[in-house]
Amino acid sequence: MHIKAFLILLATCYQSAISLNAGNGTQKDLSPLLLVSFDGFRADYLKNYSFPNLQKFFSDGVHIEHLTNVFITKTFPNHYSLATGLYAESHGILASRMYDPSTKKVFSIQNDSDPFWWNEATPIWVSVEEQGYKSAAAMWPGTDLMIQNHTPTYFLKYDYKVSFRERLGNITKWLTEDESVKFATLYWEEPDHTGHTFGPENTTEMRKALKEVDENIGLLMQQLNETGLWGRINVIITSDHGMVQCSQDRLIKLDQCINRSSYTVVDLTPVGAIIPLSEPSALYKNLSKCHPHMKAYLKNDIPDKLHYRNNERIQPIILVADEGWTIVQQGNLPRLGDHGYDNSLRSMHPFLAAHGPAFRKGYRMESINSVDLYPLMCHILGISEKPNNGSYSHIRCALVSEKCTDLAVVVGIVIGVFIVLTTITFLFRLMKNRELSPSRPFARLELQEDDDDDPLLE
Repeated sequence: MHIKAFLILLATCYQSAISLNAGNGTQKDLSPLLLVSFDGFRADYLKNYSFPNLQKFFSDGVHIEHLTNVFITKTFPNHYSLATGLYAESHGILASRMYDPSTKKVFSIQNDSDPFWWNEATPIWVSVEEQGYKSAAAMWPGTDLMIQNHTPTYFLKYDYKVSFRERLGNITKWLTEDESVKFATLYWEEPDHTGHTFGPENTTEMRKALKEVDENIGLLMQQLNETGLWGRINVIITSDHGMVQCSQDRLIKLDQCINRSSYTVVDLTPVGAIIPLSEPSALYKNLSKCHPHMKAYLKNDIPDKLHYRNNERIQPIILVADEGWTIVQQGNLPRLGDHGYDNSLRSMHPFLAAHGPAFRKGYRMESINSVDLYPLMCHILGISEKPNNGSYSHIRCALVSEKCTDLAVVVGIVIGVFIVLTTITFLFRLMKNRELSPSRPFARLELQEDDDDDPLLE
């Protein structure tokens, strides 16, 4: 078979694969969707600890091993990215502490209820309400305040003392008593709290915290089953970020590099937000040479890959510590475990698991971007997407309604077909040559003594 013919065959099969992969984009699953977050659940915890309930959950569903989350890898920015499909620079929740230079307002975890900070984006629960359905929320960041003049129909004001069982009980109650509730969110603070307090390398404490997380997942499955929701509700379990061990001998002390009178701190570690008070160039120069495990950036020079430059709330100088290093002004280590580092680090990545009528059974993926979850959820709910940074095509193969073919398998089939056709062609030509050969006695092959050219048949 000629190479040209083989290439045509390969192109034809590839186009067929694309056609199959196109799937049925108009098919929607209007079953309710529940999004659950266990804060600070690092992806590799699944390999290092036992999770019988979680394993049971995704063994009959979808497991995505790593979510590449958004920078900075903190709780508020990443929960809002999951809900909006936007990078932090686009949705405006940039960190746990923020300063707005136009209004002089300050944002913190203790002072986060001003809609001003949240109105730059439209979270999915607002879209659900705007499109005629109802939503419900138990402690998910941002759900207990007005965003674009909306709250979920049902929600709980944040209170960390409220147990997981009580939060879950409210969610299942709202879902069963009001069939117009199509989207719900549930948030739990562990294993983040234990990771901060003891560090993720403290296996004794982490084992206890993760055992409790798995028991809560078991309770979730049990309550959904008892209320008749299991099997007809789509459930996504994920997290916002990972966790890394910190230590006293990995401190970056700014007081050893710069004078406190030369700057104001908006946020400190592991990503520092700095406002120069005098001589910005001199301050930046000193910070650039401050420590080999800290990188200083002028705002306009922040790498494109971080998607953390195009927002007024990003301060003139940003400091980024290396993995496991802590930025302080002067003092001791504030916590044994931390997050917020570069989102390309595996230690910062969470996981995702999904189960329900919309999802494939026993389906595995290596990685997606966390912003890809938003268009997937919109597709499942049958609502229109707002502009976002995610891509439905990256994650759509997790859905049972999509017909997806692995390109590697297609190429393997094509190569196999090529080998078979080549063999058949060779055998055919061999048989044809035998049929055309003249029937005469065997002639010896001899070289003429006076000819140094090619051998001739006598």
